[in-house]
Amino acid sequence: MRKGNRVGSRNSHRGPALSLRRWPGARLGPALAIVLAAACGAPDGESGSPQANPSTPEMRSAEPAGEADHFVPSTPENVAWGWFPIDKEPVLRVQPGETVRINTVTHAGATQSEEPVAYLTGLGLPRDEILQDVLDFWASRDGRPREGRSGHVITGPVYVEGAEPGDVLEVEILSIETRVSWGINNTSARGGVFSMDYPGARPDDPALDIPPGTRHVIRTGEVDGREVALISDDIHVPLAPFMGILAVAPDPVVGQPGVTVPGVQGSRPPGAFGGNLDVKDLKAGTTLYLPVFHEGALFYTGDGHGAQGDGEVSGTAIEQSLSGVFRFAVHKDRTISAPRAEDDEYYMIMGIDVDLDRAARHATWEVVNFLGEEKGLSPAEALSLASIAVDFRVSEVVDLTQVVTGYIPKNIFLR
Repeated sequence: MRKGNRVGSRNSHRGPALSLRRWPGARLGPALAIVLAAACGAPDGESGSPQANPSTPEMRSAEPAGEADHFVPSTPENVAWGWFPIDKEPVLRVQPGETVRINTVTHAGATQSEEPVAYLTGLGLPRDEILQDVLDFWASRDGRPREGRSGHVITGPVYVEGAEPGDVLEVEILSIETRVSWGINNTSARGGVFSMDYPGARPDDPALDIPPGTRHVIRTGEVDGREVALISDDIHVPLAPFMGILAVAPDPVVGQPGVTVPGVQGSRPPGAFGGNLDVKDLKAGTTLYLPVFHEGALFYTGDGHGAQGDGEVSGTAIEQSLSGVFRFAVHKDRTISAPRAEDDEYYMIMGIDVDLDRAARHATWEVVNFLGEEKGLSPAEALSLASIAVDFRVSEVVDLTQVVTGYIPKNIFLR
């Protein structure tokens, strides 16, 4: 069983207990259309495409019945644009152990200057596949503060009763589902890791032959019993939806990454508070742990991704509106300095820094600390095990601060 002062457990909803000594963990276990900004031709989307069974926006817009204690829609009053307000009135207050379904809306199609119906139908999407949430948010843009903010549309905050600065918030991700049967990925010759202000870029670096303003409209649906992204007739990428942003309200200080205005943490760079982590394994069945900086923790989520590779090298994934169900708990007896997570197979320990080498160092340091605290290993033993058995993956490299995640396999521990 879990040990420690964990507020709000609903053990009847969880799987078999973990054999951890101190750290509490989880117990859960048509085709691609390339559209140029200068061209508005709609892709066919039907010819030669496999039969798919897409979900409809109407099904995902209303509150689902009987599957969570609370529901938070992604309506204009419930979202922030590009930052994590620390003084925003909570959209919901919950007791630890309660479940919440939270709807999110992607920024792709909701934040551009052109009206969403004209913009998205110009990319080949039918009008009836555009969420009302997209239209309502776009209409609410005027008057929203922009200085120091980024582009994500983020739902929250959810206030978790009992959470105080210095605690650890546990976020159990129970389910993540697509709300629409499409997403958008952007590519450009000088975007993502090929940006000229990317670390290590050189003036004579060659550029890819990609027209400016390229948007990839990617259909998603069910084929042969599994959800996939229909890249082409010959390429189907399994969907693995997750929220790119999972955060508590931060403690922003001017000069920190993404903080240029007092009290405003832009949503682009992740940090100790979580945020735009873009760790693709933070999907259903995973539990995330975040340090708490403010009373109530003030949980935010958004930036839904239908699928993403480690690194997110173009700068975007399949940007897609998602809906998730979460359960929260508060830990009073532990402190952590950076996000951690776990699923049935791995402990995931994250290192974050503007320098990728430093991020790898931070992740290794935190893995050594974890193995010492939780498994009783000496620093020498822990570093040896980290080098032998732990995979350090580059989770994200395009959001100013970069994320390296150490994956500690659980099956190496016999007790």
